[in-house]
Order: sequence, then C-alpha cells, then structure tokens
Amino acid sequence: MNKREFVTLLGGAAAAWPLAARAERSDRVRRIGVLMGLAASDPDASRWVSAFEQALQNSGWNEGRNIKIEYRWGTGDARIIRAYAAELIEVRSLRG
Repeated sequence: MNKREFVTLLGGAAAAWPLAARAERSDRVRRIGVLMGLAASDPDASRWVSAFEQALQNSGWNEGRNIKIEYRWGTGDARIIRAYAAELIEVRSLRG
C-alpha cells in the first residue's frame, strides 16, 4: 500500500465515524487498532498519527474517554505486519 492509498483509506474511515457516533451513543470505550507499515520514528508516521487523532477528536472521539487506540508498527516487514494484524484480531475476538 502506498502513501496515497493509505491517506485515502484513512480519510474515508475518519469520514464514516461521525455517522456511527451519532447513530450509537454509549458509555462503552471503543478500541481502535492501527497497523502501520512504517517505523514509529518515521516523520510521515508521526504526521499521519496526528492527523488521524485530530480527525477522531473532531468527530467526538477522545483517547481515554470513549476510545482506546492501539498502535502497531510494522516497519515495512510483511512478516511483522501479518503478526501484528493477527494479534489485533485475536485481542478483538477475546474481548468480544
């Protein structure tokens, strides 16, 4: 996935969340798993994370209040990315 595809995906997902937020209000904390193909130290990653979190806040989602964000950094290694994807799915299925 290239940067343009990622940003498009991120923007589309962020645009859909306000609709879901209005449709379902709950005191439950939601969990968001973010799987990045970059290293956490990559300057692009920092900008994307900031934009993502700002879009969430603009939509009424706040870390620690109604969402918990779990980041995984694949650093461009397909094996690591697959392992983290499986981990995020497994944690989700355990929490139900």
